[in-house]
Amino acid sequence: MSEGYGRIIKDGLWGNNQALVALLGLCPLLAVSNTFINALGLGLATTAVITLSNGTVSLIRNIVRPEIRLPVFVLVIASFVTAVELAMNAYFHELYNILGIFIPLIVTNCAIIGRAEAFASRNPLRHSLLDGVSIGLGFTLALVTLGAGRELIGQGTLFADAHLMFGEVASGWTLSVGGNYPGILLAILPPGAFLGLGMMIALKNVIDKGLANRATTVVPATDQAAGQPSAG
Repeated sequence: MSEGYGRIIKDGLWGNNQALVALLGLCPLLAVSNTFINALGLGLATTAVITLSNGTVSLIRNIVRPEIRLPVFVLVIASFVTAVELAMNAYFHELYNILGIFIPLIVTNCAIIGRAEAFASRNPLRHSLLDGVSIGLGFTLALVTLGAGRELIGQGTLFADAHLMFGEVASGWTLSVGGNYPGILLAILPPGAFLGLGMMIALKNVIDKGLANRATTVVPATDQAAGQPSAG
């Protein structure tokens, strides 16, 4: 089974976005997306795990017996989650402490085991790696969009605590709407996460519907023009 690179990227980023379409990984999505940096940190960690897991599963897909494939996939994912967790603890310790339990809980993200089973176990290495990157970046895009919106509305800032990921050089990256902004507490509380995600899903559905309507109006018009006899 093989798919074109463009289709894989489009599905991962938009058409089959695991957060906005499949609605997988919602626990970390809703819990950690209170700021842009927190969301970016978890999103990149998840992208690394799903990419490495997809690549490994693709490499061993022909030597793992079908009846034990799922336990093997889980062990592969857990190994990479442990590696990412240790790396974040070593190089991004403060951010690691903030994200807390949601780093090891990446192993329970159904999107990762789902892609290993549905795609990586049936496709060659290049396609599986691209699928992992696309799915991971699509999930990260949803995370950071929700995180940026909640941070901006709830605290009136953007890129706060960027130094946790980018070092002291990023200490001055914080953008603010002004010191008099009172902030909206609901945005950074769990109900705000649900409301924000719901609006993002609704916006995606509106965009998809608009694109579908445009395609259905363009195709008949093209067919009608093609059926008209030429003048002269």
